[in-house]
Amino acid sequence: MLSWFQALMPKELKFFDLFSAHADRLVEGAGALREVMQGGDGVAAACARVVEHEDAADAITREVLLNVRRTFITPFDRSDIQDLVTSLDDAIDQMHKTVKVVSLFELRDFEDPMREMADIIVEAALLTREAVGLLPNMRQNVTRLNQVTEQITHIEDRSDAIYDAGRKALFLAHRHADPMAFVVGVEVYSHLEKVMDRFEDVANRISGIVIEQV
Repeated sequence: MLSWFQALMPKELKFFDLFSAHADRLVEGAGALREVMQGGDGVAAACARVVEHEDAADAITREVLLNVRRTFITPFDRSDIQDLVTSLDDAIDQMHKTVKVVSLFELRDFEDPMREMADIIVEAALLTREAVGLLPNMRQNVTRLNQVTEQITHIEDRSDAIYDAGRKALFLAHRHADPMAFVVGVEVYSHLEKVMDRFEDVANRISGIVIEQV
């Protein structure tokens, strides 16, 4: 009777599959964002790809939240599942906001520090995907999970330094000649930095889950 009942229950492993699918969208979105920061004629198409990946991620998020309500047994606390997928979604949402600024101001040229921040965002997305992939066997992978989440925190610190240096350089370049270029440039920098902040949030969520479960 018990085995029959368990067979009817939704399988908890689907959450890990959905987390991984979302992390894949993060990696694809980060890659498209890096293409945006390369500038030139491909900016509009790269912006559109970020939006496509964000739409796909939203659909995965909705599926996770729906399954939280429908699943009798979840792999870990329901609130942790909701918080994790929300933090993943916040990261790609922020990528979307970044390209909205690019599209709004019809930007085609970007500063070198912006490109560096985009490279770091790709690095953070790849680390996030690795961490999410380790969650189904977190007890065996606890050491690597701790290493990965620490790496994300460290590269967020690097991003902060580039962000500060980039804004300073922007100010020195435009304070007398083109104040609007400074204002728009700072807007782009701010959104890029918020993307990295969201990845740090994901790392913190994963660390919290590991602490609770292991």
